[in-house]
Amino acid sequence: MEIDTRSAKILFVEDDPNLSMILQDYLEMIGYDVEHAGDGEKGLEFFNRDKYDLLILDVMMPKKDGFSLAEDVRKQNPTIPIIFLTAKNMKEDRIRGFQTGCDDYVTKPFSTEELNLRIKAIMKRCAILEDPGSNTKETEVFDIGKLRFDCTNMMLISGGEERRLTRKETSLLRLLCLNMNNLLPRDVALETIWGENDYFIGRSMDVFITKLRKYLKEDPEVRITNVHGIGFKLEVKNESMAGAL
Repeated sequence: MEIDTRSAKILFVEDDPNLSMILQDYLEMIGYDVEHAGDGEKGLEFFNRDKYDLLILDVMMPKKDGFSLAEDVRKQNPTIPIIFLTAKNMKEDRIRGFQTGCDDYVTKPFSTEELNLRIKAIMKRCAILEDPGSNTKETEVFDIGKLRFDCTNMMLISGGEERRLTRKETSLLRLLCLNMNNLLPRDVALETIWGENDYFIGRSMDVFITKLRKYLKEDPEVRITNVHGIGFKLEVKNESMAGAL
């Protein structure tokens, strides 16, 4: 089904006036509602005063670079999709971008059509633009040993304490729960959550696995094991306490 972009609001932060004008005109022409900020500080100001469905951030900007802006955004909203634009193609920058929590990383020069396809793919994965034929959302709750994972509300509950998860953490833990005590192949996780499989995104997924291990260590009967080069397994020793509700 073709995604309707008319209700999608994008914050575009880029200091190059020529590129900014071309991209904003193009995105608005195909139906997006776009606000443009010329530097990172102005971008944060815009983000704080309005609501957006997606952010497109240049990496190299005056006053506040794209990575710093993304970190500030993530403190307030861990789930909003972020695309980085950069003239660099350095491995370290791509890894940092994904570790910051971006959903995609586009290296200049790029075509406007490519950017649009990447936006649509992210929107589809994140379900920001809802399917008009779907009016209900089924609640998913998983018991993981002594912990409870409320997938719908992106919460991991241990005793009386609640931990709010990011969208990526939620998606990855959900896949692990659906394959509890069975192997989750790396390529399946990467294609399902990130939409593609490459070295840089794989490194990003490893960071999220490390974070999930930290969250789950409150129950010593629960662990995420690494099947080297193949995938991961969420192991719950007491299977009678594990499952989906």
